[in-house]
Amino acid sequence: MYQANSERYSKMVYNRVGQSGLKVSALSLGLWHNFGSVDDFENQKQIIHAAFDSGITYFDLANNYGPVPGSAEENFGRIMANDMKAYRDEMIISSKAGYLMWPGPYGEWGSKKNIIASADQSLQRLGLDYVDIFYTHRPDPDTPVEETARALNQLVVEGKALYIGISNYNGQQTEAIAKVFEKLGTPFVISQPRYNMFNRGAESDLFPVLKKLGKAAVGYSSLSQGLLTDKYLNGVPADSRAKKSTSPFLSPVQVDETVATVKKLNEVANRRDQSLAEMALAWNLREPEVASVLIGASRPEQIADNVAALNNLAFSDEELKEIDQILGQQSNIDWDKR
Repeated sequence: MYQANSERYSKMVYNRVGQSGLKVSALSLGLWHNFGSVDDFENQKQIIHAAFDSGITYFDLANNYGPVPGSAEENFGRIMANDMKAYRDEMIISSKAGYLMWPGPYGEWGSKKNIIASADQSLQRLGLDYVDIFYTHRPDPDTPVEETARALNQLVVEGKALYIGISNYNGQQTEAIAKVFEKLGTPFVISQPRYNMFNRGAESDLFPVLKKLGKAAVGYSSLSQGLLTDKYLNGVPADSRAKKSTSPFLSPVQVDETVATVKKLNEVANRRDQSLAEMALAWNLREPEVASVLIGASRPEQIADNVAALNNLAFSDEELKEIDQILGQQSNIDWDKR
């Protein structure tokens, strides 16, 4: 029987989510990869245990996470029922709706039909009465923003979600839906953008809007699919995700395009007595609007490696300037796809 580490809250940092009363762990665990039906279930349990034992309280899911879609929620639900049920009130669990989940015109995007059905399905797979945060996973160009907002608000009214979030919304889209949420009194508190050293668009577009609205961000793709680690400093390992992946976000070509920049960043990290991954996570957290950064893990040991980033969160002006210069030299990459 799993029993959580009694010292789990001693080293983790907890940040307030905008102007709300909610706090989240500075590092949160994303279940996009490694928690599907094709992955080892015992390893999944060990990763969840390691995260919670390290003080990570925020666990981020979506209805389509797998493969197969839905299986990450099913596996997490099994772990909750068997190991984590006693700790439910210490956890922030989120899910999302918006990407394709079932065939036909109602299986994706942001209609009321999709959002309500998706939320009900997610709660069933998770074995939960409610999630702490429910997100619309992407803006829907064909559905009025009022419809999406009202559907999300209904989840709160019905007790199926405590807070509402949005994901992959730019600044203008965020302002538009926030106006509806404000009229409805919806507890919209957080936005989830892709954010890392290789993707900084949110700094000029989204973060100023969140600051004005009193909302927060939790960044995903925090290590750019592993590019911002030491894994690819000397080429592409045969067993790496870049070698095996068919994802547009990671390939041997992308490793080659970024390796010179990554090596320079690694030199800065070494001077800070950090691994490159630790520095990259700390750098994400330097932004005042970023309450938490999502990490992924394929092994329990990686949790401790990432949590070590909290040992050195401060950057000097000189370090930030050097990092900006290094990233500025990387001009041949389409950062929006990293």
